[in-house]
Amino acid sequence: MNKKGIIFIVFLILLVLHQDFWNWDNANLVFGFMPVGLFYHACYSFAAAGFWAIVMKVAWPTELEEWAEGSDDSREGGAK
Repeated sequence: MNKKGIIFIVFLILLVLHQDFWNWDNANLVFGFMPVGLFYHACYSFAAAGFWAIVMKVAWPTELEEWAEGSDDSREGGAK
Protein backbone atom coordinates (compact mmCIF):
# COMPACT_ATOMS: atom_id res chain seq x y z
CA MET A 1 0.00 0.00 0.00
CA ASN A 2 1.34 3.43 -0.88
CA LYS A 3 1.56 6.53 1.31
CA LYS A 4 -1.62 8.11 -0.07
CA GLY A 5 -3.61 4.97 0.71
CA ILE A 6 -2.39 4.82 4.30
CA ILE A 7 -3.07 8.53 4.79
CA PHE A 8 -6.59 8.11 3.42
CA ILE A 9 -7.32 5.14 5.70
CA VAL A 10 -6.07 6.99 8.80
CA PHE A 11 -8.14 10.00 7.73
CA LEU A 12 -11.26 7.82 7.52
CA ILE A 13 -10.52 6.33 10.96
CA LEU A 14 -10.17 9.82 12.43
CA LEU A 15 -13.40 10.82 10.72
CA VAL A 16 -15.28 7.97 12.40
CA LEU A 17 -13.61 8.55 15.78
CA HIS A 18 -14.62 12.21 15.70
CA GLN A 19 -18.29 11.28 16.19
CA ASP A 20 -17.73 9.73 19.68
CA PHE A 21 -21.37 8.68 20.07
CA TRP A 22 -20.28 6.29 22.82
CA ASN A 23 -19.54 9.24 25.15
CA TRP A 24 -22.83 11.11 24.73
CA ASP A 25 -24.46 9.68 27.86
CA ASN A 26 -21.30 9.32 29.94
CA ALA A 27 -21.44 11.63 32.97
CA ASN A 28 -18.07 10.60 34.44
CA LEU A 29 -15.37 13.17 35.11
CA VAL A 30 -11.70 12.84 34.19
CA PHE A 31 -9.26 14.23 36.79
CA GLY A 32 -12.32 15.06 38.89
CA PHE A 33 -13.42 18.10 36.86
CA MET A 34 -13.40 17.44 33.10
CA PRO A 35 -16.28 15.67 31.35
CA VAL A 36 -15.26 12.55 29.46
CA GLY A 37 -16.47 13.99 26.13
CA LEU A 38 -14.34 17.11 26.51
CA PHE A 39 -11.29 15.07 27.48
CA TYR A 40 -11.87 12.77 24.53
CA HIS A 41 -12.06 15.68 22.10
CA ALA A 42 -8.93 17.27 23.60
CA CYS A 43 -7.04 14.02 23.00
CA TYR A 44 -8.62 13.72 19.55
CA SER A 45 -7.44 17.24 18.68
CA PHE A 46 -3.86 16.37 19.59
CA ALA A 47 -4.07 13.16 17.55
CA ALA A 48 -5.51 14.99 14.53
CA ALA A 49 -2.85 17.73 14.76
CA GLY A 50 -0.12 15.09 14.92
CA PHE A 51 -1.63 13.25 11.97
CA TRP A 52 -1.74 16.39 9.80
CA ALA A 53 1.83 17.28 10.82
CA ILE A 54 2.95 13.84 9.63
CA VAL A 55 0.94 14.23 6.42
CA MET A 56 2.64 17.56 5.69
CA LYS A 57 6.06 16.02 6.32
CA VAL A 58 5.42 12.88 4.24
CA ALA A 59 3.10 14.00 1.45
CA TRP A 60 3.95 17.67 0.89
CA PRO A 61 4.47 18.30 -2.86
CA THR A 62 8.06 19.57 -2.67
CA GLU A 63 8.48 19.47 -6.46
CA LEU A 64 5.58 21.93 -6.79
CA GLU A 65 7.10 24.19 -4.16
CA GLU A 66 10.50 24.06 -5.88
CA TRP A 67 8.83 24.93 -9.19
CA ALA A 68 7.02 27.90 -7.59
CA GLU A 69 10.21 29.22 -5.99
CA GLY A 70 12.40 28.58 -9.05
CA SER A 71 13.82 31.49 -11.00
CA ASP A 72 12.53 31.57 -14.53
CA ASP A 73 13.92 34.14 -16.97
CA SER A 74 10.50 34.72 -18.54
CA ARG A 75 9.07 35.67 -15.13
CA GLU A 76 11.95 37.90 -14.05
CA GLY A 77 12.43 39.92 -17.19
CA GLY A 78 8.80 40.14 -18.29
CA ALA A 79 7.71 43.79 -18.02
CA LYS A 80 10.40 46.45 -18.01
